[in-house]
Amino acid sequence: MSERTIIPFGPQHPVLPEPIHLDLVVEDEKVIEAIPSIGFIHRGLERLVEKKDYVDYVYVAERICGICSFIHGLTYCMAIEELMKVQVPDRAQYLRLIWSELSRIHSHLLWLGLTADSFGFESMFMQSWRLREYILDIIEETTGGRVIFGSAKIGGVRRDIPLAKMDEIMKKMRVYRKDVAALCEQFMKDQTVKHRMRGVGLLSREDAISLGAVGPMLRGSGVAQDIRMTGYSGYDRIGFTPITETAGDCYARCMVRVREMDASFQMIERCVEQMTDGPIEVKVTGNPNGEFFMRSEQPRGEAIYYAKANGTKFLSRLRVRTPTFANIPPLLTALAGCQLADVPVIVLTIDPCISCAER
Repeated sequence: MSERTIIPFGPQHPVLPEPIHLDLVVEDEKVIEAIPSIGFIHRGLERLVEKKDYVDYVYVAERICGICSFIHGLTYCMAIEELMKVQVPDRAQYLRLIWSELSRIHSHLLWLGLTADSFGFESMFMQSWRLREYILDIIEETTGGRVIFGSAKIGGVRRDIPLAKMDEIMKKMRVYRKDVAALCEQFMKDQTVKHRMRGVGLLSREDAISLGAVGPMLRGSGVAQDIRMTGYSGYDRIGFTPITETAGDCYARCMVRVREMDASFQMIERCVEQMTDGPIEVKVTGNPNGEFFMRSEQPRGEAIYYAKANGTKFLSRLRVRTPTFANIPPLLTALAGCQLADVPVIVLTIDPCISCAER
């Protein structure tokens, strides 16, 4: 029997975008077990509901994570709107959907660049982030921000997109969609990518379900579960269908994200075609009371917001369960039995966001 060694992976590592920390128990080059250490960048953001009133907390929720900031703020707003029985106007719902899918595209392009970089594909890394900059330009034109949008509010959205600007954006999006599709095809058909990812980091359908995997980690194992199927923010009006792959390996999880980007472009186009004129917000008065459990689909998977209010302007409790936190147990299962050199690739296929997970 080979001698077992513990090798620390992170919190600083050349391929890691975020400080995830794993202790890898290895025999020679084989990983026997992975032990996570959580809390390296804990910020205590949930406690701030006692100091920030429920309106101002939208800005805090958006800062739980920079990459999926808009959907964090949106999920919080939807939870409060359900507590206060606020009916959001249709146009605001469509605008929320557009910005949500733009967030998904730019998040997946960021992931694609980082994954390409882990293979040593520096040029593809630059191309992915170049295309991502074009998406961020559209976000900046429509919200005023590039990372923190600041456009979600309780009762609707803060800014509208004029018709002329919408037409201009759609012309750009049709070009970007072709460029993104060409880049993704080049990456997924590369023989090195196939060799390093196929059959690596396996997660069975049964394990994905029993361990509570979410997002592409779950859908890459053949489970057609996506919170957008519930129809929040207008998803019930644009014919949404979840994207799945059945292999359950690293390649399948990557393929889900690649196909999701193209689906996001299609959803934005259908959304623009269906959007009608109207108000973008309703006036909200009073304070929330009661408790509500809200779910949304972030780029990395299902996010859960539990809000408990007591009739004052300060919530008494807010609990956030982020997708990366949910995907840690499935990640540990996928890592068990892999080669040490495959650890960075497997970790990147869950698209880790540790600032989300640790808050």
